[in-house]
Amino acid sequence: MAKPKKTPRPKAETPKGFRDYFGAEVTQRAEMLRKIAGVYHRYGFDALESSGVETVEALGKFLPDVDRPNEGVFAWQEDADADKPGDWLALRYDLTAPLARVYAQHRNDLPTPYRRYAMGPVWRNEKPGPGRFRQFYQCDADTVGAPSVAADAEICAMLADCLEEVGIERGDYIVRVNNRKVLNGVMEVAGVLDPSDPDKFASERGIVLRAIDKLDRLGLDGVRALLGSGRKDDSGDFTDGAGLTDTQADVVMGFMQAKRDTGAETVARLRDLVEGSAVGLQGVEELETIADLMAAGGYGPDRVEIDPSVVRGLGYYTGPVFEAELTFEIKDDKGRVRNFGSVAGGGRYDDLVKRFTGQEVPATGVSIGVDRLLAALHAKGRLTSDTVGPVVVTVMDKARMADYQAMVAELRQAGIRAEVYLGNPKNFGNQLKYADRRGSPVAVIAGGDEFDSGMIQIKDLILGAKIAENATLEEWKDRPSQYEVPRADLVAKVREILELDR
Repeated sequence: MAKPKKTPRPKAETPKGFRDYFGAEVTQRAEMLRKIAGVYHRYGFDALESSGVETVEALGKFLPDVDRPNEGVFAWQEDADADKPGDWLALRYDLTAPLARVYAQHRNDLPTPYRRYAMGPVWRNEKPGPGRFRQFYQCDADTVGAPSVAADAEICAMLADCLEEVGIERGDYIVRVNNRKVLNGVMEVAGVLDPSDPDKFASERGIVLRAIDKLDRLGLDGVRALLGSGRKDDSGDFTDGAGLTDTQADVVMGFMQAKRDTGAETVARLRDLVEGSAVGLQGVEELETIADLMAAGGYGPDRVEIDPSVVRGLGYYTGPVFEAELTFEIKDDKGRVRNFGSVAGGGRYDDLVKRFTGQEVPATGVSIGVDRLLAALHAKGRLTSDTVGPVVVTVMDKARMADYQAMVAELRQAGIRAEVYLGNPKNFGNQLKYADRRGSPVAVIAGGDEFDSGMIQIKDLILGAKIAENATLEEWKDRPSQYEVPRADLVAKVREILELDR
């Protein structure tokens, strides 16, 4: 008789493109979200928490075929009812599409304009790579129902304030602003597009936008190739281009290089480029208004600037677009020096809610990449992976567990993070190793003799580690790393040590 096959053990590994977060990573993200939410709240935005799952229809995706629905998102089909197939559902891939659905669904109960912020994970069913995960956090703020470009200007100012609030110093970032209407005007003047044919206009514009959006990665020559016949990369793969003539490509490249020394000079150059296009001139005037509002609010060109090279890749933007770039240099995985790059972006999307209501609803917003910002702060040395653990009350006598719990309760009630060691107390050395592994600043030690005398031992673990590394004998004697104090002084002495070791 054959032996029954053993059920194979599952592999203890995260799915491809996902990762786990521990300790300091989680608390640092939570602290960053708290700071950004504080800025959003200060600007008058209300919090919104929507579902992590939306219908495919609400997300605006289309089913290419039944075998692979919604490439780019994680989607599945509900069980079918007797009279109809099941709905296709998907994990949200951003926080903007759900907002459009929420506003359309609840618009009669919401104020106009509706100002909301939202924070949470989003999911992309895309090929993962170094630093590119399929689940990541976004932190959005949007104004729905405000047609004025003053709403776009406010978003830019708020974005600058958020960066400074989380620790990105002025001079280490720039918020760059452009307007899709200007680019549309440039292409209209160049004879690239015919706005009288909306479907063809949208398709051709998308090809050009995707080419321009690769400027940072491919440089001017690479973009120029994509505007023309196409480009072959280093691996030999060929990407079809937009098929523009040399003259047409020259006009588009001129737009990308229209930035001048001052915002006024840049706007003047853009005005020249779109002469004869009504939509282009409207976009230039909107940029001019944004620049004026920024200056009035004290947001100079060192924080917010007009930059025609910003296009943003998403096709639903209809007006101003903006991007926050960190300007300091870092080294990549191969040791090459480069700028850190973009950490946030957004723009105006007046057509997104229209999909639900049939009526145009003006909207504008921004999305901050929290994980990118955390990586930037680590790269600047303003955050470390080190975290201060809890005070550990060690256990010398299991029969006195109630006394140890009383100690830890006092510390917690005083606002001090603390825990009783709950492992096997037989080997005291293992308790101190545990405290060290937790990054604990202090260990509290009390056995039978200490309880009888009303005294306890308090060990400064941070100082002890420093002394062990490089302190002289005189320094050791001048400030010992372990103290004997009355039991009643537990909280006061621990607090004193924590303040000294900060």
